[in-house]
Amino acid sequence: MASARKKAAEAMAAIDVVIEVTDARLPEASSNPMIAELRRFRSRPCLKLLNKSDLADPAATKAWMEFYNRQPGVRAVAISAKNAAEAARVPALCRQLAPHRDDGTKPLRMMIMGIPNVGKSTLMNALLKRKVAKVGDEPAVTKHQQTLDLGPGMTLTDTPGMMWPKIDYDADGYMLAASHAIGRNAVIDEEVAAFLGEILIARYRPLLAARYRLEPATLAGFDGPALVEAVGRRRGCLVKGGGLDLEKAAQILLQDYRDGVLGRISLETPQTRMQMIAAADAARAAAQDPDAAGEDGG
Repeated sequence: MASARKKAAEAMAAIDVVIEVTDARLPEASSNPMIAELRRFRSRPCLKLLNKSDLADPAATKAWMEFYNRQPGVRAVAISAKNAAEAARVPALCRQLAPHRDDGTKPLRMMIMGIPNVGKSTLMNALLKRKVAKVGDEPAVTKHQQTLDLGPGMTLTDTPGMMWPKIDYDADGYMLAASHAIGRNAVIDEEVAAFLGEILIARYRPLLAARYRLEPATLAGFDGPALVEAVGRRRGCLVKGGGLDLEKAAQILLQDYRDGVLGRISLETPQTRMQMIAAADAARAAAQDPDAAGEDGG
């Protein structure tokens, strides 16, 4: 991480616009705070791309766009990097953020940043109209930083996906794992699926009912683990002896979310994120000061 940070800082000194790619389904959870820190230090404008917007809840994406577009030096745009026409808009959007490069004396220098598996390589290939970066549904596919010409008067630097050393909120870790930004070796699928299930039950019950042929009224009484069990029963996930294979059931639920077959789903909105942070911070404060949580100090 220290080495990646140093290389990114050095590269940022020589670029005009940072293109930060995030997952539209969890824009804040999938945003490395180091990127904002580095670009603010260098006073670089940011084109924040909410990628995979075709998989995200449109209402949530709209709320996030309004949230980010209120921030100084930030322009937020929802795209699907797999859509060539949408990807093709990126250079013009970057040029709007760096009007001083319109004089033709120096190239517009752009830099793509983001955490693993948010679609940076897909975007890179779309912009260059050829395969120069390996694409895969696994974290950390891009290994090395590279700078390439993007037509007359433009260069594009691609960087490896960078996670930060410590994720502050457990919910962020679960959202990242559900969306495959964290590799399977670092998480337990059943726990991640149960976390995802809680969100789906709270906000997307009709989609669950349609996909798994479950009664909405029944779903109202479920928690995350109960949903995983129900998916396992519906999909016939059994182990020897007839018990439920909960690991397989969890993987089905996670893959259905990742592939978008459940429908267009967002795991956070500006409002739910604010609520999550407030609850987590209150819990931490209570753990540090038991008396504040109502414990009898006498």
